[in-house]
Amino acid sequence: MVSEHIRVVVAGAGFAALRDHLGLALPGVVTQAVEADILRRNGSEASVLIPTMSRIDAEIMDRVAGLRLIQQWGAGLEGVDLTAAAERGISVANVPSAGTGNAASVAEWCIMAAIALSRRLPELEENIRQGGLWGGPIGRGLTGRTAGILGLGGIGQAVAVRLKPFGMRLIGLSRRPNAIVADQLGLEWIGGEGDLAEFLGQSEYLFLCVPLRPSTQGMIGAREVALLPLGACIVNAARGGLIDAEALIDGLGSGHLWGAALDVFTIEPLDTRSALLNTRGLIATPHIAGVTDVSYRDIARRVADNILRLHSNSPLENRVV
Repeated sequence: MVSEHIRVVVAGAGFAALRDHLGLALPGVVTQAVEADILRRNGSEASVLIPTMSRIDAEIMDRVAGLRLIQQWGAGLEGVDLTAAAERGISVANVPSAGTGNAASVAEWCIMAAIALSRRLPELEENIRQGGLWGGPIGRGLTGRTAGILGLGGIGQAVAVRLKPFGMRLIGLSRRPNAIVADQLGLEWIGGEGDLAEFLGQSEYLFLCVPLRPSTQGMIGAREVALLPLGACIVNAARGGLIDAEALIDGLGSGHLWGAALDVFTIEPLDTRSALLNTRGLIATPHIAGVTDVSYRDIARRVADNILRLHSNSPLENRVV
């Protein structure tokens, strides 16, 4: 069996289910999890490297003997030095969210987060655990409120589909506004990059569904938070670097924001001493929006297929380098 001769190194000990699902999709594959700093220091030997959320630069590439493919477990490649990979003849590929279980899983997390914020779930849990008065604190419904979906790729579209049954008014913002897609999703308004202020001014629930790139780094700062309606909520399962953390903390602390739910952070894992974790109105989860049995089965199948393609010298799917 060809997979018995394939070695894969995963940069980071987190996302343990990744290794289990890859083993099921590619029986016999040898998979090793190594933290990025240890990999940088001690090196390894493998033909395939899965970055997870680790920064993969030229130094790490040079420390993995026999490396031929950097295969992301998902879509995001902002942590991979694509130029360095190209210079070394190392292929880079990903698994786009659109059309996979990953988009659906992330969208489900977004809906869960919006409901949990609206119904003040952390406060309710605290109240009942401390023996507080029953019947409070009061939450609020989603019906009739405006959901602003920033980014209408696979995940943004999946969020829109799942929000519609809640009776929310849906609006969107996209780099390439498409009236046909907007109509299919039931959006009442769609804008382009120059319409950010108008978009934010209507978004009582802001869902961030865009990739991290230079143009989106820190795109939600103090000015943008102030543009949101009083009592707005922010839901982010995309990338932590999209939001200025201090602006978010200030918005929650001042009461301008009702709440925020974050599954991603600028630096991961998040420092347990982070001020974010002591901010009232914030729900934080450890980058698990897309971590479900459904998404991992699909991603594992596609990653396994590309690994087999690599070793049979066949064209790779979703190759970017």
